[in-house]
Amino acid sequence: MRVLIATDAWRPHVCGVVRTLTALAKSAPAIGLEVEFLSPEGFPSFSVPTYPGLRLAVPDRREIARRIEKAEPDAIHIATEGTIGLATRAYCVRNGLRFTTSYTTRYPEYISARFAIPESWTYAALRWFHAESAVTMVATPSLWNELTAQGFRNLGAWTRGVDTERFSPDNPAVLDLPRPIFLSAGRIAVEKNHEAFLSLQLPGSKVVIGEGPQEAELKRRFPDGHFLGLKEGRDLAAHIAAADVFVFPSLTDTFGVVQLEALACGVPVAAFPVMGPKDVIGDHPVGVLHENLWLACLRALAVSRTACREFALGFSWENSARQFAANLRPIRAGRARVSGTALTVPAAANR
Repeated sequence: MRVLIATDAWRPHVCGVVRTLTALAKSAPAIGLEVEFLSPEGFPSFSVPTYPGLRLAVPDRREIARRIEKAEPDAIHIATEGTIGLATRAYCVRNGLRFTTSYTTRYPEYISARFAIPESWTYAALRWFHAESAVTMVATPSLWNELTAQGFRNLGAWTRGVDTERFSPDNPAVLDLPRPIFLSAGRIAVEKNHEAFLSLQLPGSKVVIGEGPQEAELKRRFPDGHFLGLKEGRDLAAHIAAADVFVFPSLTDTFGVVQLEALACGVPVAAFPVMGPKDVIGDHPVGVLHENLWLACLRALAVSRTACREFALGFSWENSARQFAANLRPIRAGRARVSGTALTVPAAANR
């Protein structure tokens, strides 16, 4: 089965969406899926100052149609609600093609935090975007419940996984810093709430991995923090493995794949008891969730690193890919095919 995934988030941007889609493509052949991407590559684009590495495309309607028709997909999945996502959605609606979508970013909360725009306005726009989707895929039960309360329908579960070979306790980086080491990783932006971590009076050292629009400000305000810049792949894994506690201060993430990556490295998680941590960590003895992040950090020092690693081994990207494939059932009864210059779908696929 050939699946075309339209996404605005793509390399070199580093984020959970890109990691998830890359892992899906890697795991897909094992379950009989062939994944292609309709990304910003090849389109004129502009940078987004608040999201380092992310460039939004200026897609051409004809080129979007050409790429979709060239791919001859059996199913179309729209992973993001940006310009590529909007253009692909418009094509599908014009041609009567069913498609699936993902809800991966809490834009109402992010936009409200940055620009004081009411969350209700953004939720209304997102309900419109996802209303035509056969299935809107969500990563956690908490997000499912939140979106249901906001009037979203046709939701389906699509959890996340972790590469336990890349992220492991083996070969940790050498960090010549006082112990214990409390480490956080992610885009350094207001919605990630790094300020809550850096403001804590903790023993040892506070380390931040990543880059972003708030980086210069936080470096100036918190000179006792150690900012290591952007790390990727095995270099990221080695630095996480070198920590004593992984601190996840975000209040707005829908999942937080980096939590699983930390656990796979044998590092316990300290976080607030909010969506993301509640779904990943919950009551499992692999981290501490508390409204007092300082207390969570200190209590996490006593968590078994072996338990963290064993917990993470239960999450595989192949299982995640199987969930994704199961959500395609409503639209895969008939194969999309090219007819002239437009795609048509057999009637059976529209039932």
